[in-house]
Amino acid sequence: MEPVITPSGRFYNEDCVSGARRHIASDSVDLIITDPPYGIGGDDLHQHYNRDEDYVIDGYVEIPASEYGEFSRDWIREAERILRPGGSIYIVSGYTNLYHILKALRETGLEEINHIIWKYTFGVYTSRKYVSSHYHILYYQKPGRPRRFNLESRFGLGEKDPDGGSLNYQDREDVWIINREYKPGQVKNKNELPTALLTKMIQYSSTEGDLVCDMFLGGFSTAKVAIGLGRRAVGFEISPQIFAARADDLKTIRPGSLLPTLRTPVVDARANRGRPWSDADKAALKTRFDHLIQSGRTKKDAVEIVARELGRGRWAVEKMLKTLEASPLTPSQPRHIPPASRSGQPPRTSPERTQTPSRNPP
Repeated sequence: MEPVITPSGRFYNEDCVSGARRHIASDSVDLIITDPPYGIGGDDLHQHYNRDEDYVIDGYVEIPASEYGEFSRDWIREAERILRPGGSIYIVSGYTNLYHILKALRETGLEEINHIIWKYTFGVYTSRKYVSSHYHILYYQKPGRPRRFNLESRFGLGEKDPDGGSLNYQDREDVWIINREYKPGQVKNKNELPTALLTKMIQYSSTEGDLVCDMFLGGFSTAKVAIGLGRRAVGFEISPQIFAARADDLKTIRPGSLLPTLRTPVVDARANRGRPWSDADKAALKTRFDHLIQSGRTKKDAVEIVARELGRGRWAVEKMLKTLEASPLTPSQPRHIPPASRSGQPPRTSPERTQTPSRNPP
């Protein structure tokens, strides 16, 4: 089939390896998010998971288990080529062939950042073992340039939940609880990642205008969310049936249409965040913190006040206080140098006493 070209994306009905070689330059993609075939007989999944396949598009292309290792090496090597230095890749995988994907990643120059667990309800029933209820999300980077990670894209560092916990910290923990989307009566692909999951990865690891690639488009969910968040998109789908059924959906996606739905984080801009601590900074921190504690402030309040006054993050202040507690500052004692030598002149020496000869030598 002919590719679908829109102002925000390019999409090809081709195998991702040969297609990427033809259509994507090396070091040109900012972010890859992809959900490869699982190699577990995808055409029969409904028999295990009690799924109604009436609205599922035919044409799912599965990979035989015996070929999964080579398949993983080929597409991951190509993903490494097109990803720019400093770019990120997220791979969603079940556990059955996770070994092959990890092995293929370790044969590249890509570097692991996180191994994320996504809590997911499959709907499978078991009576003689534990119920499978998670996916793996492998988060890697291509070295060579600083990696983009938008720390406060979703929650400011100072935002708290009702119990006083950090919303930013909780959002960045590596166990994610994001529900799948139920679409009764709607045409859908065999497996589609939920919008909330894709939004989270795209927000943290890209910015508007960046190029996001999906090596296995499937239901085109990654492309739709990327364009909706003001990014550009490119991708591949090998199945003619799925490509024909879903590609036209992209023409109705308005670039940036999802941006107004995003939560606005409350960001407290700190002037000195990330700046190295000088000895004067450390001394000021210790003096002010001790004064606040002596005046009756709690440690938590004292840290917040000092962080605000010094233009630092709370975590940075707490870390430095622990460092100072372990290794207290000691005033530097200059080595004693005779005053004259400090001015660059040779030191004065006392004249040698000369013994006056006795008038009456023995």
